[in-house]
Amino acid sequence: MAQTRAKVTKSSGNVFADLKMKDAGEMLVKAELALRITKAIKARRLNQEAAAELMRISQPKVSKLVNGDLYGFSTNSLFLLLNKLGKDVEIVVRSTPRGREYGTVSVHAA
Repeated sequence: MAQTRAKVTKSSGNVFADLKMKDAGEMLVKAELALRITKAIKARRLNQEAAAELMRISQPKVSKLVNGDLYGFSTNSLFLLLNKLGKDVEIVVRSTPRGREYGTVSVHAA
């Protein structure tokens, strides 16, 4: 039986960019914010109904969030949901390193 080798491509660090999706940077930021929301919900041991009440959104929207369906959520609305879950959101603007023309956007957890 012959073995087949899979082709492996190194990731850029942004799966959305690797898939050549439009607005890949924004999509990655939203995904990372949604992950932080999901982790905050789990850390507080909330079910989706309780999380919805706390964040003042519907339970189906909580379901969409935790399942990665982020259509209709802006980055600002995700910031506000994190605030309602007791999380501070800090935005830092700094110069890009030498040799890189454009800046990036990333999410880091403390």
